[in-house]
Amino acid sequence: MNRRLLGGLALGLLVAAGSGGGWFLLRGNRNAGPVVLQGNVDVRQAELSFKVGGRIQSMQVQEGDAVKAGQILAELEKQDFEADCAQARGQAAAQSAGLAELLNGSRPEEISQARAQVADYKAALVNAGISVRREQRMVAAGASSHANYDLAQANLQEIEARLAAARAGLALAVKGPRQERIDAARGQLQQAKATVVLAEQRLADTSLVAPDDGVILARVREPGTIVGIGDPVYTVVFTHPTWIRAYVAEPNLDRVRPGAKAEIRTDSGRVYHGQVGYVSPLAEFTPKTVETPEQRPDLVYRLRLVVDDADQWLRQGMPVTVRLAEAGR
Repeated sequence: MNRRLLGGLALGLLVAAGSGGGWFLLRGNRNAGPVVLQGNVDVRQAELSFKVGGRIQSMQVQEGDAVKAGQILAELEKQDFEADCAQARGQAAAQSAGLAELLNGSRPEEISQARAQVADYKAALVNAGISVRREQRMVAAGASSHANYDLAQANLQEIEARLAAARAGLALAVKGPRQERIDAARGQLQQAKATVVLAEQRLADTSLVAPDDGVILARVREPGTIVGIGDPVYTVVFTHPTWIRAYVAEPNLDRVRPGAKAEIRTDSGRVYHGQVGYVSPLAEFTPKTVETPEQRPDLVYRLRLVVDDADQWLRQGMPVTVRLAEAGR
């Protein structure tokens, strides 16, 4: 009995040890090997439109054409915008000349002219005073009427007023313009310059340029069409940089880090290389377009991978298999 009991206990211990050892191996290898994910080439596209309205003069590219960043894709008729630029430049030139005149002040000739005018009114005032005194004596002697005396008196007062105005004009010519007028002219010049910049920018906006490298997906308008601000003209798909969108299950999240190297394989067998550029901090349920090996809606985290050696065969929306190198904990 004792031998049988001891033998049973030993057998039980061996089984338990074997089971524990197996659990340890499974537990230790749960995250062993590379992480394999399913993903898609990220689709990035935009509808291109003019920032100003007008009539389309030319369309430079067709559907399927590859375009480079800064390449002109379409142009509007420019005549009206060029006229606006010319008008704005003319107004700015006039404002600049007006400010320069105020800053330079009165010319010596203008001051001399103002002094001569004051002298003329002084002489006229003397003559007017003589006429008033003469009419006064003649009225007292009965040789003239009171009406003539009143006219002479009115003429004297008019000349006195003109002399006062001429003296004020001479003082202004000597002192020059007020600082407030100079400041107002300087502000008007800045406004005119801003109008020139705006007109030139509107003229530049008559050319529709590609914001980045890509491929024309759709050509929406044709030459001769009148378009408004924001009306789509082209639809472009951006090709650089090429991103892969994939999802990692929560148990493997600690094995993924930004900068981790990745191998990207298409269904046709082409192999590309890249690295993890972004790991979402928020969990979400598995999208319907992505299937995990478990085929169940588990919590996953979205990844963005940057492809280093993308070519024309890596198309937008294409499904790919991503194999991440073992990163450890």
